Amino acid sequence: MNNSNIIITNIKELVGILPKNKLVLGGKEMNDLSILKNAFIEVQEDKIQSFGSMKDLKLKDSQNIFDANGGSVLPSWNDSHTHLVFAKSREKEFIDKINGLSYEQIAKKGGGILNSALHLEKISEKTLYENSKQRLKNIINLGTGAIEIKSGYGLSLEGELKILRTIKRLKETFDIEIKSTFLGAHALPTKYKNKREKYLDLIINDMLPNIYKEGLADYIDVFCETNYFNVYELDRILDAGAKFNLKPKVHVNQFTSIGGIQKAIEHKAISVDHLEIMEENDYDSLRNSSTIATLLPSCSFFIDIAYAPARKLMDKNIPFALASDLNPGSSPNGNMNLVNSLACIKMKILPEAVINASTINGAYAMEISNLTGSITVGKQANLIITKPIESYPYLFYSFGENCIEKTMVKGKWNK
Repeated sequence: MNNSNIIITNIKELVGILPKNKLVLGGKEMNDLSILKNAFIEVQEDKIQSFGSMKDLKLKDSQNIFDANGGSVLPSWNDSHTHLVFAKSREKEFIDKINGLSYEQIAKKGGGILNSALHLEKISEKTLYENSKQRLKNIINLGTGAIEIKSGYGLSLEGELKILRTIKRLKETFDIEIKSTFLGAHALPTKYKNKREKYLDLIINDMLPNIYKEGLADYIDVFCETNYFNVYELDRILDAGAKFNLKPKVHVNQFTSIGGIQKAIEHKAISVDHLEIMEENDYDSLRNSSTIATLLPSCSFFIDIAYAPARKLMDKNIPFALASDLNPGSSPNGNMNLVNSLACIKMKILPEAVINASTINGAYAMEISNLTGSITVGKQANLIITKPIESYPYLFYSFGENCIEKTMVKGKWNK
């Protein structure tokens, strides 16, 4: 089928309609979802050209018709926090968790991030790319239309460059919008156990200049957490990143609240991610900033920790996105449909808020909500078409079922 001009007809519910000037939603707005029933949507080239009620549709001979057959159409999911490029799964640690070891205990015995770094060192860049390409194809089929991918499993100049070059190659191969984040400060490598300052020097004086030289990253991240990197180190690394035009997207408050949110906001971070543990001053800081929160429910589910307080964020009018945190250790899941179900079931937020958090707000957390994230004329035609379902909440109610019939990225059907 020619993709230059497509009309999708007989849409039961066209979900997530927003005006052009609405780029992020917070508070009670997150529970508002504009829907058009018995609708069509027209795509020209890679953009949404028009949409409306089926009764108003006038077809032309030159148009290709795709019959949604009573399925619903939504904007694609925008997954704004992943570690999609990694060398090897870590199911042995899954067994350790079942046997009662905590995330921190596994890390102390050489598991966790350091384990992934060891496997990354051994894999070829070609194999890393092929494995990552297949993962990305799989999640596009599950409805993801834009994604952020972090490094952080290299923990050496060569390893970090290997991951970031792989992300760059994925950007060149796929139509999907991909944002790349440098996360050299993910964990302290074993060889630097008693030489923290030397590892910080490596990040600041070696990794950053080389990443900048090759144009490999859009953002910079730090795992600011007890037993990882402290607020002073976060400050130094973000300062260094700013000199290379890298904006912050920061891991904070997963296990403890140590001031990372405040320091990230001071550096005008695009997002602060995790937020399972929140103090009142953390809410106050976020409420008075333009930094968006990003919540990761499948991480909480998998390692059995607290869920981020989504409803309290909404009560305090703080916008948040939902993301998968796809990674081999704490969230081996890139399926945003499951993420969204968990947000409804475990965070107790309505399907309307979940859709807004995973579409327009996820796009905002990657600075692309002017391009995607809603059904808006002129935006990219990044669309999910569901199988015939009773209504859009069924997507999250039937959490073990794949309800997606077809996906479109920039006006092209995914294959």
